[in-house]
Amino acid sequence: MKTGKTRPARVLWLLACVPWAANALQVVDLLPVDGDMTPVVRKALESVREADVKIVLHKGRYFFRPDYAVDLDCFITNHGNGRKRIVFPMRGFASVQIEGNGAELVFHGQVAPFLFEDCAKVEVSDLTVDWDIPFTFLGEVVAVDPREGWRDIRPFTEGFSWRLADGRLLFPDIDGFSYTEPGSTLAFEAGTKKVCDGALDLESRPRWVEKRAGGILRFHEPLAQYPPVGSLLSSKGDREHDRYAPAFHAKHSSNIRFDGVVVHHALGMGFLFERSADITLSHSGVHLREGSPRVVSSTADATHFCNCRGGILVEHCRFENMLDDGTNVHGTYVEVDAVLDARTVRVELKHFEQLGFVFAEKGDRVWFIVRPEPGRAGENEVDEVRVVNDRFTELVFKDPLPATLSKGDLLENKTWNPSFTMRGCTVRNHRARNIVLKTPGRIVVEDNDFSSMMSSVFFRGESYFWFESGAVGDVLIRNNRFSHCAYSAMEHAVLYVTPRLGGGFDDTIPYDRNIRFEDNRIETFGNRIVWADRVDGLVIRGNIIRQTKDGGPRWPNAGLIDLRQCRNVEIAGNTYEGNHAKTVLADEATKATLVVGDNKGL
Repeated sequence: MKTGKTRPARVLWLLACVPWAANALQVVDLLPVDGDMTPVVRKALESVREADVKIVLHKGRYFFRPDYAVDLDCFITNHGNGRKRIVFPMRGFASVQIEGNGAELVFHGQVAPFLFEDCAKVEVSDLTVDWDIPFTFLGEVVAVDPREGWRDIRPFTEGFSWRLADGRLLFPDIDGFSYTEPGSTLAFEAGTKKVCDGALDLESRPRWVEKRAGGILRFHEPLAQYPPVGSLLSSKGDREHDRYAPAFHAKHSSNIRFDGVVVHHALGMGFLFERSADITLSHSGVHLREGSPRVVSSTADATHFCNCRGGILVEHCRFENMLDDGTNVHGTYVEVDAVLDARTVRVELKHFEQLGFVFAEKGDRVWFIVRPEPGRAGENEVDEVRVVNDRFTELVFKDPLPATLSKGDLLENKTWNPSFTMRGCTVRNHRARNIVLKTPGRIVVEDNDFSSMMSSVFFRGESYFWFESGAVGDVLIRNNRFSHCAYSAMEHAVLYVTPRLGGGFDDTIPYDRNIRFEDNRIETFGNRIVWADRVDGLVIRGNIIRQTKDGGPRWPNAGLIDLRQCRNVEIAGNTYEGNHAKTVLADEATKATLVVGDNKGL
């Protein structure tokens, strides 16, 4: 892996000269070397003695192996916990600057590129992250036989790694690691590299894999849906291991800015922020390298914000070909395990990828959600936190708990909820939803281009599986362009509001509030445009909806606008160009306060 003439890293110390500077700024000046850069970076970072550090990367290709990376035990929300190899472990700094200057960072094997933990300020600019060999399997579908239950695949070999052993497909077969099965498997169009229309996300566990003439692999496995011949079928492995770590992980940090940072591949999410504050992603992205034969960028969400606060801004970014959402902004529900005394409750983290997550700290304000009401019934301040283990925590509050609080009720952290703005972004050609939004802070989504396999804009606070909190209360979605949306085999909509709470909650009471969907342009073949459940205050105004001819509606009996258990809904000034008869559907609870007027074609 040649990168030019070998040159050592340089470490410089630069004392700030301005009178108000309290700390010295230590500069780590890195130049690419032949071979593995990991020990070079490790040595350079171990020499840092100041609280403020600036890492300068010079333009070039930097190659990193996991062998000499720092080993840390990590809790990583929505990923697999455990021992991780981290190349840039940036922890406990007053400020961190990473100046990329167009550098290309290429990683190999199971490695976590960047961790920013307990940092007061983080700035990263002008670099790309990629892997030499992706942790996916890819092949062209050349034949299928649903009757006998097999599919023939011509696997990609150049730039990919896999092998057969005893009738099993082993990939990525790197440094002794392979997934136990193909796992999550999805079909993409060969030309556009978008998810195939009508595709299902399949869990592949073949009975055996057979090598046939011409390098063809035959997967003996009955499927609920067979991929189209000529499509590209991609697998990312078993669910227990397919999220090793994000490319960039910020945890318990603040004042974070990424500018001109692009992730071409990641062994999990592209950018993950948990319990962090005031975050900006500008002119950045998660997408394939130009000319790449791959169809997958990150193996999970492009961006993910969990229990953050302050302001989040995502602007002029491009998210494509990831295997989950473009962005997900949410809090975390914990479930009451036991009320221990008048001020103390033991709570449980419910999802296996939340274990070890810091739900609350002393001084945080916490909401109580007491069944059957899904709303926030009251709040209290945390006075003491006693961690039992990675699943259970005891919280002691300043004031007495609600008298009716009992096992199975929920707690939500009020302090750690952000406002969110996304503008000028493109999100397309990927699995799942364009954006998933669950925060009571102000939300603005404007001037974006969206195309979705599932729903484009998705609201689902839930305590059913993921335990992601965040009933919204102030949302503006305006001047966006939606094209070819909700084209998977699952039933979705352009805008889909669908809370899903566990047993014991009243599913007739509104959950989300004050959503405005205005002046958007929607061009899509389908007929599910807005599908809303339990919203109080929904405005659908000034939108232009045009039915295209690039596919027939998959759900012909569904309405363009379908409202259930909603209140105070206004549908006005919209234009529909199409021939779908069922334009607005509403149940009796919704009709009582529904206002419809001055629309064309509805």
